[in-house]
Amino acid sequence: MDDQNKNLILATALSLLVILVWFVLFPPPEAVDPATPTEVVTTAEGEMLGVDAATDTAQVAAPIEESSLADTLANAARVTIDSPSLTGSLSLIGGRIDDLSLKNYDETLDDGSELVRLLSPIGEEDPYYALHGWVASVGATADQVPSATTEWAIESGDSLSPGSDVTLAWDNGAGLVFRKTYSVDENFLFTITQDVENFSGSEVALRPYGIVARHGEPEQIGFFIQHEGVVRMSDDSMEEINYDDMPDLTTEEGRIEVEENGWIGFSDQYWMTALIPTPGQDFRSTAKSGNDIYQIETIYPMVTVAAGATVAAQSQFFAGAQEWEVIRGYQNDLGIDRFLDSIDWGWFFFLTKPIFAVLHWLNGFIGNMGWSIIALTFMIKALLLPLAYKSYVSMAKMRELQPQMAKLKEDAGDDREKMQKGMMALYKENKVNPASGCLPILMQIPIFFSLYKVIFVTIELRHAPWIGWVKDLSAPDTSSIFNLFGLFPWDAPSPDSFLSLVFIGIMPIVLGISMWLQQKLNPAPTDATQKMIFAWMPWVFMFMLGSFASGLVLYWIANNTITFIQQYAIMRSQGFKPDIFGNIMGRTNADPK
Repeated sequence: MDDQNKNLILATALSLLVILVWFVLFPPPEAVDPATPTEVVTTAEGEMLGVDAATDTAQVAAPIEESSLADTLANAARVTIDSPSLTGSLSLIGGRIDDLSLKNYDETLDDGSELVRLLSPIGEEDPYYALHGWVASVGATADQVPSATTEWAIESGDSLSPGSDVTLAWDNGAGLVFRKTYSVDENFLFTITQDVENFSGSEVALRPYGIVARHGEPEQIGFFIQHEGVVRMSDDSMEEINYDDMPDLTTEEGRIEVEENGWIGFSDQYWMTALIPTPGQDFRSTAKSGNDIYQIETIYPMVTVAAGATVAAQSQFFAGAQEWEVIRGYQNDLGIDRFLDSIDWGWFFFLTKPIFAVLHWLNGFIGNMGWSIIALTFMIKALLLPLAYKSYVSMAKMRELQPQMAKLKEDAGDDREKMQKGMMALYKENKVNPASGCLPILMQIPIFFSLYKVIFVTIELRHAPWIGWVKDLSAPDTSSIFNLFGLFPWDAPSPDSFLSLVFIGIMPIVLGISMWLQQKLNPAPTDATQKMIFAWMPWVFMFMLGSFASGLVLYWIANNTITFIQQYAIMRSQGFKPDIFGNIMGRTNADPK
């Protein structure tokens, strides 16, 4: 077997490894059927948080019937939330933000599809909500601070929108008046300002907090490439916690004392909620689960309210889409430390971050993510051109050495050591590196992984169209050979069906053809086994990649096309003229020169 074929086999094996990693080494976990959620709320907010007002030690909350609370919430007055990005309402029971949909995102591409709903109240499917309040510490009892079931009154404002705040008030009847002022920006950030006015005649001490709770384990995509669960930043230390790994409510685990900067949130594939303390403020960050409820908390230092004084505490709450530009703006403009890392960039973050930044920049000029991916491919191939040039020049020189290598093999016979030494001397004399042909492939592997990650996790690719039938670059090609790409009057197999792996679309077929043509730059190997492997390889890749995101297949097609042009041009510049038509026809005796 000559070294050129060895390199080609190695390069093919490395390429296959990229695909097989998903199907063999990292099979997706089985879906979890979440149990019916139950509500764990008490008359004292501190108990619901799992902390004792005096000792801050773990407590087990006594439950209230969910049906009772659901009825209360359903009948409670609400304040409308209306911004350019959000629509919904907040409940006057507890002052909770528990009804929120995203105006700019639909569940599907179908006409009449509902908006993506992020938060929902108790009594509906999959309750998911945020609460802010106070824990009684000194000079006040648990029933003298507002709880999860406290009914607040509107003091000012009738709807919450950018520039139009809403203030809720509650008088505990014992000399303390509590207020919550909500504001929202044009994107996904709420600011909650809580203040306490003390008319009791004596000093009181309280601790403000924020909480986000999810009932039942959320439906997950169940794929290793995307983290789903808690994401937490604590003094420059980033942590990801899966739902199954969240500490139990009754344990001391899950608490972190943050000294200066941090935040904690729930991250889904495209959506996120996050509790964000004021940068520079110390707080306690907690992630707990129990009774099939998953809960994150931020509890702030104790504040003292003197008699006749008013004390305020402010924090922020993010609820929305993980839009790169919006999150980066919050990080840069508001000082939310490493907020951009709430997007799961993965192990290759040093590649995924710049790759997406360039892709986003290109899309700003081009206005189409599909063409932006093609433009990005040109840029990547231009950066790798020096390596590719050396590789293809080396391959051309090795082809010129074929007669000498054949003679060397004939002279050496079965003496492998003599053959090896002779080949090394031949390579050295002609300044040929037989391993250089693998360098472009080795460089492409991390780029491929990184682009796959970018397409999978970034919301900018979700429902992003390219041309014609390709309306979602984050999803597989929807066309199918089953109905001859729409010519026959029956539907293609569902993407979840096994048949979709067989009846693939137009783009995977084009990918297979592009790989096949790239092979034809060189004659087929003379060894029968190698010849069979190479003959099947493009079509195996075609079916394996048929279920991958269209954006990734588009990248691979563009990459193959550019590689073909580069290799052909470089080989011609070295005096070697590839006989593509002859290779297609199987002519083994064609003289390429």
